[in-house]
Amino acid sequence: MFDRAQILDKAFRERVTSGLLPTARANRAVIANNLKPTELVDLFDSQLMSRHLDFMARRTKGKTFYSIGSSGHEGMAAVAKSFRQNDMAFLHYRDGAFLIQRKKQTPGLTPLHDMTLSFAASREDPVSGGRHKVLGCADTFVPPQTSTIASHLPKAVGAAHSLGLAKKLKLPGRILSDDAVILCSFGDASSNHSTAQGAINSAAWASYQCSPMPIVFICEDNGIGISVRTPRGWIEANFGTKPGLHYIACDGVDLIDAYRGASEAAAYARARRKPVFLHMRTVRLMGHAGADIEAAYATSEEIEAAEHDDPLLHTARILIEHGALSKEDIVARYETMEKRVDRVATDAFQKPRLETATDIMSSITPGAIGVTAPPLPDEKLRAKRFSKDARNYEKPQTLAKHINFALADLMLQYENVALFGEDVARKGGVYGVTQGLLDKFGPARIFDTVLDEQTILGLAIGMAHNGFIPIPEIQFLAYLHNAEDQIRGEAATLSFFSNRQYRNPMIVRIAGLAYQKGFGGHFHNDNSLAVLRDIPSVIVACPSNGADAGPMLRTCLKLAHEEGRVIIFIEPIALYQTADLHESGDKKWLSKYLPPHEQVELALGEIAVHGDGDALCIITYGNGYYLSCKAEKILAEKHNLRCKIIDLRWLQPLNENAIISAAAKSDHILIVDECRKTGSLSEQLFTLFDEHDLTQPRARVTAEDCFIPLGPAANHVLPSVESIVEAALGLCKTKNKKTQRRKA
Repeated sequence: MFDRAQILDKAFRERVTSGLLPTARANRAVIANNLKPTELVDLFDSQLMSRHLDFMARRTKGKTFYSIGSSGHEGMAAVAKSFRQNDMAFLHYRDGAFLIQRKKQTPGLTPLHDMTLSFAASREDPVSGGRHKVLGCADTFVPPQTSTIASHLPKAVGAAHSLGLAKKLKLPGRILSDDAVILCSFGDASSNHSTAQGAINSAAWASYQCSPMPIVFICEDNGIGISVRTPRGWIEANFGTKPGLHYIACDGVDLIDAYRGASEAAAYARARRKPVFLHMRTVRLMGHAGADIEAAYATSEEIEAAEHDDPLLHTARILIEHGALSKEDIVARYETMEKRVDRVATDAFQKPRLETATDIMSSITPGAIGVTAPPLPDEKLRAKRFSKDARNYEKPQTLAKHINFALADLMLQYENVALFGEDVARKGGVYGVTQGLLDKFGPARIFDTVLDEQTILGLAIGMAHNGFIPIPEIQFLAYLHNAEDQIRGEAATLSFFSNRQYRNPMIVRIAGLAYQKGFGGHFHNDNSLAVLRDIPSVIVACPSNGADAGPMLRTCLKLAHEEGRVIIFIEPIALYQTADLHESGDKKWLSKYLPPHEQVELALGEIAVHGDGDALCIITYGNGYYLSCKAEKILAEKHNLRCKIIDLRWLQPLNENAIISAAAKSDHILIVDECRKTGSLSEQLFTLFDEHDLTQPRARVTAEDCFIPLGPAANHVLPSVESIVEAALGLCKTKNKKTQRRKA
């Protein structure tokens, strides 16, 4: 009862031999078969490969490490045949037959061997290098996907959106053909996920406004998600009449009908540049995965009904009906493929696996790709394009203006940069940081999006697949948490799971942190960066002043362009328009914006050291740097305490050597961290000093473990100039007492 793999295997042989094959579920009277007998046989072979790989994975525990199979979804082989090889495909984890068929159509590839290496976690796996059982292939435009639960849909929408933009801009570095179509497949249960709903809605929203969106969403509807049934008729009711979305249905267990539906979808999306929802009925065989016992939640009648509609049995009937193969030929082919898979698997199991942390981690960061930054634009061209800003360039400017000017200069230099988000185009951003960029560069490079952070970040990932360097904006740091998996689970993992074959460069601009004098409460004053700082390979930058912002942005874009890096650029909201430092009207927080040819490069990890006092070293960033500069004046003038201040600038990865070197000669170390006490950067710094045996007395000033309240109450949970001064004096006083005891 429990070994459904053995039951399926036996049933196929017996039912084909006896001729007890299922009847067609589709309305065959209206189906035109455009597949030749040889093509049907070829598709059948792909289905057999996929099935026997599933069987192999389940009976070789300890040698393979993944048992979510594609059995019941083998009709996806026909879908692969319906689309072009360069139509980028973001695949459901049950699409082994699709990948096999696509790889078979590309000369020189070995799909069966490659898939077996992936099951076995071999370092010779050509997709991930043994890091995960993924469906992907750089040679066939299939970015690797793991056990995705709809998280790949937003980036598929981004890739589709990029096609029209790249064509309009004549983007020189575009990767996909102008008439390409994007495929994205997923299960019926996944369609209920907010990520799927948002992505499909965004595609329809764009289509409704006649914005090109050539994507085919393929819902592989087997009626169940692990153990939870999908209500009958739910998928069609949910997506069948959605504005801007063309609905097509087909039967995935029937090769001919699957090919018909997929071909219609491909033709519609390619010709009209509009999204299609391909509703493909399938069955799920052998449960969700190897450890899943269907009998715990399904009746034997339900299990046997699905097995009765085994796609391989339907294909056997089709082959016989079209004179492509006899019953004996089909069984012989089935058994030959079984032996072939076992033979290939035996070889794959002997291949080496990843054995060291260094090897495993080697693909976390994408690495240099052999390109360099484009030359700086001609000064005359720049002067003409930015003539309206000429007078402002001569005046000291705020952080917001520095960022604005830097973005403009970078977009002039890099033709493949696009900036987008909520309210960034016509309005110029909530805080005016992107004002004027729409007029300078047009709506193809500066555009507003739907109010959905998952879509915004997904757009960035997908557009990067087609040669863009996206600069998406998340309006407030607290809004990131709606969509952080697009960074954590998708953008940051791509290089790792593709063994550096794929990369999605981007700079995510986020207005964040606190100190807005209590305005807006928590949702506009989020002061936690912990969710970003533990993601391998992601760079987190945080300028505290205008003079740093431009050079840091330039470094970020260079890293994205030359190495494919994913960068989070945190912009302290409270410092956007700050002009004064010590007293009203002193304008000491303003600085003149330097044109690109005058800017000094600010390398990744480069810290800033202000002051030369040895009594106290204050380590900080963002608003903390601003507050510490104010405190420094008080400490020097009122308490004769000279100090130096380190502005970290780059919060991930930390430049540990530079920090240790700058702090080592100081008598005391004070960390000023505007984020919460628990999970803050200050904890990492304390650990760093312990690991490097720094013995100086040290302390930290942090925010409370609290959300930011509304109004003046915010001041009670955040570091202040007063709390920094108090902590500095207390820290230095403590050491003086110890020194006196030693002298006595």
